[in-house]
Amino acid sequence: MASSSRRLKKELMDIQSSDSRTFCCVEFDESNLLHWTGLLVPDKEPYSKGAFKVAIDFPVEYPFKPPKITFLTKIYHPNVDEKGQVCLPIISPDNWKPATKTEQVMNALLGLITEPEPDHPLRADLAEEFTKDRKKFNKTAEEYTKKYAMKRPDGF
Repeated sequence: MASSSRRLKKELMDIQSSDSRTFCCVEFDESNLLHWTGLLVPDKEPYSKGAFKVAIDFPVEYPFKPPKITFLTKIYHPNVDEKGQVCLPIISPDNWKPATKTEQVMNALLGLITEPEPDHPLRADLAEEFTKDRKKFNKTAEEYTKKYAMKRPDGF
């Protein structure tokens, strides 16, 4: 735990001191650095009108095992299921590399949110709608964002 704790403290400091326009407002409990929450702030339609709260849960074996990311805010997206679980290749056990940092994971997550991968969906119905009727998909995703997403932080 000591090495993962040192690494997580460093990553947290790096994220807090960066000018990241991706991931902000990171919250954690000093007594448990293995659980973070923060806001993902997409800058592209149809998600650009809100911010999405995500949880990042790090295993005790971090960085040798990947973190798990869960959306706590509802999002209308083919790669995020109804429980908030996300299919993100960078954190799959087969692809994970210990040198990968949390900020890189969050940048990859933002990329997936703004550019969905309908060929690898967790919600096939949304992937089909995204592929066949983008206008309807974008309209519904924007409505979900207005209804469920959190207010964007000042300056975003």
